[in-house]
Amino acid sequence: MKVNRRQFIKTSVAGATALLFKQAPADVDPFQRVALGRTGLSVSRIAMGTGVKAINRQSNLTRMGMEAAKSLVRHAYDQGVRFFDCADTYGTHAHVAAALKGLPRDSYVLSTKLWLRPGGIPEPERPDADVVIDRFRKELNTDYIDLIQLHCMFEPNWPQLFRRQMDILESLKGQGVIRGHGVSVHSLYALQACVYEPWVDTVHVRINPFGDKMDAREPEPVIALIEQLHQAGKGIIGMKLIGEGLYRNAPEKIDATLKMVLGIDKVDVLLVGFDRPEQIEDLGRRVAAVLRG
Repeated sequence: MKVNRRQFIKTSVAGATALLFKQAPADVDPFQRVALGRTGLSVSRIAMGTGVKAINRQSNLTRMGMEAAKSLVRHAYDQGVRFFDCADTYGTHAHVAAALKGLPRDSYVLSTKLWLRPGGIPEPERPDADVVIDRFRKELNTDYIDLIQLHCMFEPNWPQLFRRQMDILESLKGQGVIRGHGVSVHSLYALQACVYEPWVDTVHVRINPFGDKMDAREPEPVIALIEQLHQAGKGIIGMKLIGEGLYRNAPEKIDATLKMVLGIDKVDVLLVGFDRPEQIEDLGRRVAAVLRG
């Protein structure tokens, strides 16, 4: 029997809400380390995004001030988050570096994104990737960066348009300056191009059941491409899980999203931006409840 989108969402919401009335067993760890595709990176299932309402190197994390930001990121680490996602447009490198200072570098994974388009950051110039990555390493206070992604790809031919920077990143990976490279995509056509591009190690994919802030109004085309990406060995990082904050006050939608995304069983990482410590614990409880099944 074919189930339409309305029926799917209704069933997902009801089922996920019921799960929360069951207490997850102690052996279910929502922050468990998982493999990120074939990158060799071991990351926490839940990752912390730092780009809520971000543009021009400002985001909710930077707006709260350095001390509050440090406290929030460190709290995420203490809860079990071991994957932190940044970008040049977010302006959060220094905040994340300060929060993680003194911790073993091999205990967490850092991801950031390269902005190649006009606007988005204050400077009009767009130096080559090796120059920018040197700056990133200084800002993040690290010798190497685990994952670099091209930010906001939406053209179907993005691999041809940005091949020069891709080749530079490939060289940096060979030198051990970075450990993996990929893309953050913002169109279904760009996502489809990732399936056939060997250069792509990882993909940021926008996914939720409701079509909010996604690359398609229905989840089915995105899910089909996730299946193909997984089969091709790409690491899949799910983003926009709570609709870029639209579901903060709609927990039943958060639950439905988690049930759907975890049910696909091909999304390696749940990437969510947090503004308050209690949001981290809340998401952990909800993920654990869904994992318990």
